[in-house]
Amino acid sequence: MNQINSSHRTGRLTQLLIRGPAALSGPMARWTVNVLAVAGAALMVWSAVIHLQLWSEGYKDISVIGPLFLAQGIGAIVIAALLAAFRRIVLLVAGAVTLVATAVGLLLSVYISLFGYTESLAVPNAKSSLVVEFAGGAVLVAAAAILLIAGRSRPAAAGTTAAPRQSSPSLADDRM
Repeated sequence: MNQINSSHRTGRLTQLLIRGPAALSGPMARWTVNVLAVAGAALMVWSAVIHLQLWSEGYKDISVIGPLFLAQGIGAIVIAALLAAFRRIVLLVAGAVTLVATAVGLLLSVYISLFGYTESLAVPNAKSSLVVEFAGGAVLVAAAAILLIAGRSRPAAAGTTAAPRQSSPSLADDRM
């Protein structure tokens, strides 16, 4: 019995994580999630470009920080591409966490020191990076919240008792 409950919970969690805009009943909600996901992906690419540019201009020579800049640049582009293509909750959350963690890392390096490295907000791209990353994180959290909240309640048409449509993880279902 316990194994059945565990399996059921795992299945429900998987369904939640792969929920996309097709799970939403209203076209405005689907459109909003799609636009927010693509905007968030664009902000991720912007953050990645900043980090890759800084990496190539000298950050690559800084122990630990250099490889992290390269990893952030590549990872953010990969997540952004997947997010733009598939727009799933798991990708929205991964993008938001990546962006916010990157901004927090910069703030830690400014105010405390990170891996023995201290940064300044006066360096090129520091402030714009913070704006892009926190804005991108907020946009992606908003899209995920819409999917979670609006995907939960789907009012049936008056007088019907039809079961709610199940979300399919196919890309074709998430077109605007």
